[in-house]
Amino acid sequence: MAYCWKTDLNTSESHQEQHEHQEFHSVNQFLSPNQVSLGFDQLVDEVSNKVPLYQTDIEENTIFVPSAPTWDSRRHSLDETHQISLNELTAKSSELSCHRIRKTPVIGFRSSVLQNPENTNKGSSWGNPIGKYQGADDYRFNILASSSTSLHEINSQRELENENPNYHIGFESSIPSMYPSFSTDFMPKEENERSRNMNTVQHSLMLFEGSFLPRARESTWPKIIELTGCSSQLVEVPQGTNKDLASFCNKVKKIREMYHAADINSNSGKIWSTTTAFPYQLFSNTKFNINICIDNSTQLLHFMPNANYLVKDLIAEILHFCTNDQLFPKDHLLSVCGYEEFLQNDYSLGCHKIFQKDKSVIQLNLQKNGEVPGKLSRKHEDDHSQFYLKQLLEFMHIWKQHVDNIIEDVKNICSVLGCVETKQITDAVNELNQILQRKTENFHQNSETSAKGLIERVTTALSRSIYQLISVYCCSFYADFQPLTVPNDISYVHPGLHSHLSFTVYAVHNIPETWVHSYKAFSFSCCLTYAGKKLCQVRSYRNIPFKKLFFLLVNWNETINFPLEIKSLPRESMLTIRLFGIVCATNNANLLAWTCLPLFPKDKSILGSVLFSMTLQNEPPIEMIVPGVWDISQPSSVILQIDFPATELEYMKFDSEENRSNLEEPPKECLKHIARLSQKQSPLLLSEEKKRYLWFYRFYCNNENCSLPLVLGSAPGWDVRTVSEIHTILRRWQFSCPLEALGLLTSSFPDQEIRKVAVRQLDNLLNDELLEYLPQLVQAVKFEWNLESPLVQLLLHRSLQSIQIAHRLYWLLKDAQNETYFKSWYQKLLAALQFCSGKALSDEFSKEKKLIKILGDIGEKVKSASDPQRQEVLKKEIGRLEEFFQCIKTCHLPLNPALCIKGIDRDACSYFTSHALPLKITFINANPMGKNISIIFKAGDDLRQDMLVLQIIQVMDNIWLQEGLDMQMIIYRCLSTGKGQGLVQMVPDAITLAKIHRHSGLIGPLKENTIKKWFSQHNHLKADYEKALRNFFYSCAGWCVVTFILGVCDRHNDNIMLTKSGHMFHIDFGKFLGHAQTFGGIKRDRAPFIFTSEMEYFITEGGKNPQHFQDFVELCCQAYNIVRRHSRLLLNLLEMMLHAGLPELGGIQDLKYVYNNLRPQDTDLEATSHFTKKIKESLECFPVKLNNLIHTLAQMTSINPAKSASQNFSQESCMLNATRSIQRATILGFSKKTSHLYLIQVTHSNNETSFSEKSFDQFSKLHSELQKQFASLTLPEFPHWWHLPFTNSNHKRFRDLNHYMEQILNGSYEVANSDCVLSFFLSEPVQQTIEESSLLDLGEKFPDKMPMVQLVISHEDAKLTILVKHMKNIHLPDGSAPSAHVEFYLLPYPSEVRRRKTKSVPKCTDPTYNEIVVYNEVTELRGHVLMLIVKSKTVFVGAINIQLYSVPLNEEKWYPLGNCII
Repeated sequence: MAYCWKTDLNTSESHQEQHEHQEFHSVNQFLSPNQVSLGFDQLVDEVSNKVPLYQTDIEENTIFVPSAPTWDSRRHSLDETHQISLNELTAKSSELSCHRIRKTPVIGFRSSVLQNPENTNKGSSWGNPIGKYQGADDYRFNILASSSTSLHEINSQRELENENPNYHIGFESSIPSMYPSFSTDFMPKEENERSRNMNTVQHSLMLFEGSFLPRARESTWPKIIELTGCSSQLVEVPQGTNKDLASFCNKVKKIREMYHAADINSNSGKIWSTTTAFPYQLFSNTKFNINICIDNSTQLLHFMPNANYLVKDLIAEILHFCTNDQLFPKDHLLSVCGYEEFLQNDYSLGCHKIFQKDKSVIQLNLQKNGEVPGKLSRKHEDDHSQFYLKQLLEFMHIWKQHVDNIIEDVKNICSVLGCVETKQITDAVNELNQILQRKTENFHQNSETSAKGLIERVTTALSRSIYQLISVYCCSFYADFQPLTVPNDISYVHPGLHSHLSFTVYAVHNIPETWVHSYKAFSFSCCLTYAGKKLCQVRSYRNIPFKKLFFLLVNWNETINFPLEIKSLPRESMLTIRLFGIVCATNNANLLAWTCLPLFPKDKSILGSVLFSMTLQNEPPIEMIVPGVWDISQPSSVILQIDFPATELEYMKFDSEENRSNLEEPPKECLKHIARLSQKQSPLLLSEEKKRYLWFYRFYCNNENCSLPLVLGSAPGWDVRTVSEIHTILRRWQFSCPLEALGLLTSSFPDQEIRKVAVRQLDNLLNDELLEYLPQLVQAVKFEWNLESPLVQLLLHRSLQSIQIAHRLYWLLKDAQNETYFKSWYQKLLAALQFCSGKALSDEFSKEKKLIKILGDIGEKVKSASDPQRQEVLKKEIGRLEEFFQCIKTCHLPLNPALCIKGIDRDACSYFTSHALPLKITFINANPMGKNISIIFKAGDDLRQDMLVLQIIQVMDNIWLQEGLDMQMIIYRCLSTGKGQGLVQMVPDAITLAKIHRHSGLIGPLKENTIKKWFSQHNHLKADYEKALRNFFYSCAGWCVVTFILGVCDRHNDNIMLTKSGHMFHIDFGKFLGHAQTFGGIKRDRAPFIFTSEMEYFITEGGKNPQHFQDFVELCCQAYNIVRRHSRLLLNLLEMMLHAGLPELGGIQDLKYVYNNLRPQDTDLEATSHFTKKIKESLECFPVKLNNLIHTLAQMTSINPAKSASQNFSQESCMLNATRSIQRATILGFSKKTSHLYLIQVTHSNNETSFSEKSFDQFSKLHSELQKQFASLTLPEFPHWWHLPFTNSNHKRFRDLNHYMEQILNGSYEVANSDCVLSFFLSEPVQQTIEESSLLDLGEKFPDKMPMVQLVISHEDAKLTILVKHMKNIHLPDGSAPSAHVEFYLLPYPSEVRRRKTKSVPKCTDPTYNEIVVYNEVTELRGHVLMLIVKSKTVFVGAINIQLYSVPLNEEKWYPLGNCII
C-alpha cells in the first residue's frame, strides 16, 4: 500500500467537512456565545463633526462589505507604497503615491523546475487572509498576549464589560481633528523619504473579486450569513477556534464515556497490587508463610498455601475457618497490611510481586468488598462533566472594551493579535492620519461630498482590515473568540502532475528591539526534514533591514522554490524556518529564532496566508523536529507570516501488494548473515552497507531470524514505492512478543501506520506490564503526529482502568513539562488525564502536588540557612507540614500511591550533610497496621537519570525472576517531581559501606575481613548468618551484572549499602554509561564494577570455602547470559529515552556502550569467558580500595558526627587491646573437613582458649600486611615454601610456623597487639574443642579428595571449542596452592603442533578460568584425543586424556586429573 496526492478541485466542502461545521456550530449555539460588535460605524459621524466644513449631521449610510472582504495584495511602507488616486489630496499627499512596479524576488532554482506561477499568490502577503491549515496538530491550552502591557490595559476593563452581552469594537468617543501622537508614534520624520524609496506594485483585481479568499483554517467557526455594513461581530468560543484542539477534547470525552462510574470492574477506586506472569521456575514447589488479620483484629490466622494458590481460593479457605455464616469469597478482598493495596482475586499468590520479593512472613488483612467503589473512584457527576480546555487553563479575552482613540486602539488591537500589522491597516491609518492633519482652510465647501466619501472609504477599509487580521489570527492561533461571519470559499488551483513545493516567506513581525541594535540585517533559511534526516534546504541570501511601523518587523516577500515534487515528499515531512541576524561588526549570521510545522497536517496541504509563532530558544537536534517540538498554535513574541499556494492536496492510500510467490529460498549463508545482523538490535547501530544488505533480503526476514525495527529501519528511503513495501512487510509480520513493537515507537519511525501497528501490539500487554514501560511511552508521545494518536488513546484508556497507571502517568507528565521542548503537548495530555481521572483522583493529585511544593520550600530554606541554624530552621518549617495534614487529613505518597500518610514524625526528620543537603522526612502511616514511612527529598539533583537506571534494573530483575533466578535485589523507588528535585525511598536498616569502614578504623577499607566481621556482629545465630551470607552472595552478583551492563560509575563505599540481612545494593546513579569522573585526567572508576577482595573474603568465608567463589562466578555468568537474551528490549528502552534530555544519555555512542557490554553477538560460552575476565579485573583492581579509603578519610574529617564515632572506635580499640591480648598460638594439625587449613589453638591472656582455621596463604598475607604496617621494625623471618625440604615437609612447616607465631606474639608489643594480628587470630573463631575436632595425623599428606577439572566441549561447523571453567583440589607436592595453568594438545598431531594454553591463576587450589580454547578445521571428533595437562609454572600438577567422540557436547562435566602424563 502506498500513497498518492489527490487534488480537490471542488470549491464546495465535502459532506464530512460540512457535517463537522454543523457539529461545531451546534456546540456554539448550545453555549449561547456573546456577540461582540467590531467596526468603525460611528467613525464617519465623529470625524465629520470635528471638521468645520460639515455643518449638519451626516446621515447614516450603510456601506456594503462583500462576504469575502477585499484584501490588498501589497504591503504599504514595507516594500511598496499604497497607491492613492484621490484628486482631493494635496501635492504632498500625491507624493506618497509614487510607485514603481517590481517583480517578486524568487530564490532557489531555475524556473524550469518550478510550478506554474499561477498556482501561487504572486508575492501576495494577504491574498489568502484566512489561510486554511488542514489540521494543525498542535494544541495550546492557554494563549498569551505578545504585549503584556497592552493586554493588561485591555483586560483591566474585562469585568466591567462582561455585564453587557453585546460588545462594540469601534470608536464611541470623538476623535480630535489633529491626532497629536500619530506623527511621533506612527509617522516618523523619515516617512516621506523612506516612502520614496519603497517599491510598489499595482493592485491585483482578482483580490477584489474575492477569488483568493480561503476558508477558515481548521477552525470551529459556524457558518453564518455574510456581513453587511462596516461592523463585524465576534463570538466567544469556549472550545477555541482550533478544530484539532476541539477534536481532541471530543476524543478524550468519548474515551472517558466508555468507562462509566457505575461500572465497578473498571471503576473500583482501589489500588491493585501489581502482578506478573506466574514464575514457574521460581515457585515450582514453594509455599508462603501468611498471617491473616480479620477486620483489623489482633487475632491472626496462619496459612501456608502453595505459590500457585489463587487469591480467591485462599479467601474461601479463610472464611471457612473463621465463620459459620454463608459468605462468598467474591465479597471479600485481601489487602497488604500497612498499604492501601489489594491482591487481585483472580490471580495466584505467586503472580503478585510482593510475594516474589518478600520471602518472610507476609501479613494480609481480610476486608469486605462493599458495593460502593473506593474513595478514588469516579463519581456519577464525573460522567456528565464536559472537557473544555478553558476549564483547566486561563485564556485571555481581548474584545470587551470601549475605544477612545482610533490610532492607539488600532495599535492595541494589533498588539493583542501578536503585534501583527497588515498592509491594509497601515494604508488605512496613513490615509486617516493625512485627513486628520489637513488644515481646515484647505477644505472648500464644494468638497464636502468628496471628503465625506473619503472618510467613509478609509473607515470602511480600516474596519475591514482589522476584521481580516482577526480572521487570519483566529485560524492561525488558538483563541477563544472568532468572527461571527466566515468567508465563503477558497479558489482552488490544479497543482499539475509534477508541481514542486513552493511558498512565499513574507515577513517576520515584532522583532525585539535588542536585535535592532545588534544586527544590521536579517535573513532566513527553509529546510525540509523527515525522520531526523534533511531532505532539502534553501537559504535566502537577501539580507533585509528591519522596518518600524506600529512595531518592528522584517519584510522579505520572497518566494521559496524547492526542487522536489510534492508527490515525492513523505506525508510526515517537516518544514523548519530559521531566522538569522547579520552581526554589524563581523557580518556573521547568528541564529535568532526558528519555527517548524508539518507540511501536510491531517494529510492535507496548508492553504493561504498563515501566521506561525517563532521561538527564541536553542534549536533542537534534527531528530526532534516533529509537530510537538514547538507549538505554532500559540502566538509568541516573534511571529512569522508565510503565504502558501491556493492548492489543496490530500494524501490518499492505495493498495500495492507485493508478489512473493516466485521468491526462491535464500542460501543458508544468507540466512546466517541475516541472523548475525539481527544481533545489532537497533537500526541506529547498523552501517549503511549492512542496511542495504538487510533491505535486499527483506522478504526473507521473519521474527525468527530478525526484528521488525531492523528491517523497516533499513529502508533506503520514504518514497511512495518504498513506503508501500514497508506497509506490506508491516501487515505480514508476525510479532513474537508485544514488546518487540517498542522499537517502532522511536524517533526513527514517524510513519503513522507503523506507529499504529506498534500500539496495537502494546495493547496486548496487561496493565501491570504496561506500567513498567510508561517512562518510554511518555517519551514516545513526542514523536506522534498529533494528540489523537493511538498511543495517546492507549495511555488514556489504561489510566481509566488502573489507578497505578494514572498515578505514575500524572507524575511523569508533570516532570516532562520541565523539558526544554514539547511542554505544550504534555500540558494538554496532562489536562486530558486529569479529566479522565475524575474529581476524587484529581483532588488527590492536587494534594500530592501541594505536599511536594511544601517540601521544596523547606529544602530551599534549609539550604540557605547557615550550618549552625539548619536544624532549627528545619524544625520550624516542619510545622508547615503539620498544618498541611491538619487541613487535608490524609494524602497518598507520590512515590507509591499504595501508601497513605496522615502526619509527620517531627523527631525523626533531619537532613543529610552531603552537598545537596537532602531532607529525611518521616511520615505517619494512615493505615493503623503500617509502620512509619521515611523518604528522602532531594533538591538540586536530576533524579530522572536515577529513575531510568532503576527502571532498567527492575526490568532485569523481572527477567531473572521469570527464569527462576532470585538475585535478592533491593530496588528502591525514586521519583522526579520537578526540575532538579524528587523523592527517594529509604530502605530500612540499611547502612553505607563507608560507615562500616569507618567503624573498622582508619584503614578499614584496606582490611579483608571488614564486611565479614560486620555481618558476624549482627547475625549471632548460625541460621541468620548463613541467610545473610546467601543474600549477599546473590545480591552482590546481581549488582555486579547490572552495574557492568549499564556502566554505572562514581562507585565508592558511600553509594554502596548493606542491610543486616545480607542484601547489598547501590545508590546514586548520577554517572552511568561509562561516563566516569576524572581526576587530573585519570578516570576514578578503574574497575568494570565493584567486587573487592573483602567481598570475596566474606563469600569464601575467609578462604575456607574457595569453591564459593566458583559458585559466585557461575551465578554472575548465568545472570549475565539470561539478561543478554533480552538485549533488544534493554536497548529499545534506552533508545526511546535518547531525547529525554538526560545528561548521560544523549547519543548513539551511549547506546553502543551498552551494546558492547551486552555482547549479543557472542555465544553463551564466549560471554561467560568475557564476564569472568571482568570479575578478575575488578577483584585485582587496587584503585577501588584506594578510592574507598579516600572517601572514608574525607567523611571522617568533614562530617561532624564522625568525631563521636571515632571516639567510640578508639575506646573500642583500647578495650580490644586490653582484654584480647594473646599469650600463645599453636598449630595442632590439618582440619579434616578442609584439607589445606591449619587448626590453630589460641590462648588468651585470661587463659581462655579458642580455635581458628587459617591457610598458609593467609599466613603469608599476614606477614605482608605486617611488613607494610611496620616497615621500620624488624620482623621475624617468614618460612616461605622454598625453605621446605624434599621429605617430611609438613612437620617442617608446622615447626616453622609455630616458631614464627611465637616470635610475633612474644616480640614487639606494638606488633603483637596490632589490629592486624588480633583480627588474624581472634576473628572467625571455630566453635569446637580439640576432642570434637577431627584432625589429621601429621604424617598424612592429603585428604581423600580427587583433583578435577570442569570443561564444556562443543563442536560445530568444523570448530572445536573447549571452555575451561574451574578446577578443584589441586596442590603442589608440598601441599601448597599452585599457580596453575592448563595446556591442551589435540592428538594425533597434524603437520604443526596444536598446543593451546590458558593463563595461570596465582596460588589457588580451586582456580576459576572460564577461558575458551578453539581448534579450527576439526571435521570430525572420532579418532581425536584431547590431552590436558595442568602445570604450575614448570611443575606438573595433573593430566587427563579425553576421547572426544565419547564426550557429551555442550554440557558441563567434571573430569578427574591423574598424576602422570599418558
